[in-house]
Amino acid sequence: MNPDHDDTERTFAALPPARGRGFARTWWGQAWLKALEDGALDGEQVKTGRRLARAGAVGAVSVRPGRITAVVKDRDGTAYRADVLLERLSAEQWDRFLELAVERAGHVAALLDREMPPHLVEDAALAGIELLPGLGDLRPECGCDGWDHCGHTAALCYRMAQLLDEDPFVLLLLRGRGERELVDDLQARGTARATGPAATGTPARELPEAAGVDAAEAYAAGDILPPLPALPELPGEPGLPPSLDAEAAPAPGIDPAALEFLAARTAAAAHRMLADALRGEEAAWEPELSVAQDAVRLASGEPQRAVLERLADGSGRGREELLAAARAWEQGGATALSVFEDEWAVEGDALARARAALEAAWEEDDRPSLRARGNRWTVVGAPSQLRLDRDGRWWPYRKEGGRWIPAGGPAQDPATALASARARAEDGSR
Repeated sequence: MNPDHDDTERTFAALPPARGRGFARTWWGQAWLKALEDGALDGEQVKTGRRLARAGAVGAVSVRPGRITAVVKDRDGTAYRADVLLERLSAEQWDRFLELAVERAGHVAALLDREMPPHLVEDAALAGIELLPGLGDLRPECGCDGWDHCGHTAALCYRMAQLLDEDPFVLLLLRGRGERELVDDLQARGTARATGPAATGTPARELPEAAGVDAAEAYAAGDILPPLPALPELPGEPGLPPSLDAEAAPAPGIDPAALEFLAARTAAAAHRMLADALRGEEAAWEPELSVAQDAVRLASGEPQRAVLERLADGSGRGREELLAAARAWEQGGATALSVFEDEWAVEGDALARARAALEAAWEEDDRPSLRARGNRWTVVGAPSQLRLDRDGRWWPYRKEGGRWIPAGGPAQDPATALASARARAEDGSR
């Protein structure tokens, strides 16, 4: 990074129209939009802002501490300056936040990779530091003299969600600190932690004397001791288990092919866990699976035909049904499998939110004709379908050989999900 570069204000170029796609893919971008949509008093103005943002009506966006600014044009071409204000963090809050960030190496690495670690945001909130805006935190100002959020400030917020998706440092700049200053401070604090209390001027606590070799003596003998071996590198791929194909007949009830498959899957899981550990990532909690769910998980590992048939028999599924379920598992584990298997009635607030999402996802002329049954919306006259999960996400499906098959991962925006289903259908027809 250029040390002479002043990053206390950043300007982002306008984007062309982007119909039929969502504005936020990341969880923090979606949290930003939730603050807008939940806090706005006039839902129609929010819809107007979404349409303006999709039409490319938001000009270049300036982001600086406490304020984002852009010129937004109405459909008739009238331009207005729109500003959205967000309170800056105090010096004390920044100090606590930076200490939290350097407590785990994975936090700093994630930020540098343009990811917002959820645990960092949660820890900060517990310490009284709200990074993401909440209800009523996004304060609008617009040249149209509209009260609360008008279509222009809402459009600016939707554009801002796209910027946050690409770079969470934009949010930190809005809260008061530029990227260069933050990175320098994080590096300094990390070095201070690594070198111990002497580097920070903090007196060390007296510790009880422990058995072992004195550190000074060990250091002095460093030139006569053999060097420590380097840490082993992560293998490029999981190891191959030994073959169980032997001349001797296996014991009754033992299937060598199944054992080889299970060993290979275990090696792959161990390789993935080791890679996560070397990156400083915490292992995700996974619920205990039923026998039927575990059969689907194993089937997603492309077993040999004999093993696949055994999994199908043991899980009470046909072979083709198991393969379809395994394809769902590959898109999102147990949650995706539940979407594949379960049909449930969408009622009350969930139904109202689903209908609002479907209405807002397309312009009137672009909206497809959908037939609803339970949590499934099927496109009339097309082999495409949307399925809603209990968290409000949309999953794309397409029809193959008379069976509905998963066509991609989930999306908050139904238009984005349906585009995935259509793209898969087009690829399959070529």
